[in-house]
Amino acid sequence: MTFPLRQMVTAYKAPRQNAHAERVIGTIRRECLDHMIVLGERHARHLLQEFVAYYNAERAHQALEGDAPESRRAEPTGTGHLVAVPHLGGLHHSYRRAA
Repeated sequence: MTFPLRQMVTAYKAPRQNAHAERVIGTIRRECLDHMIVLGERHARHLLQEFVAYYNAERAHQALEGDAPESRRAEPTGTGHLVAVPHLGGLHHSYRRAA
């Protein structure tokens, strides 16, 4: 998965257009890059790809009532042991019930 970077010009004196981009960049910085030592562009792209996959599939979002953008099925409660699934080398975890 590649993420082509392209420059987008925002409207003059329209600060609300930058709010979404600044929010995403802040989230990536706080939850990923502040905790990693990036060794180069290739490594940065790998980290961002992993973070985007985690962010969209596993991370709970308050605006979505605890669900992720790619909706998840509810895990059964009280059956089996919980297993932690590490993401980004163990920086973040998601949890599953063991079969």
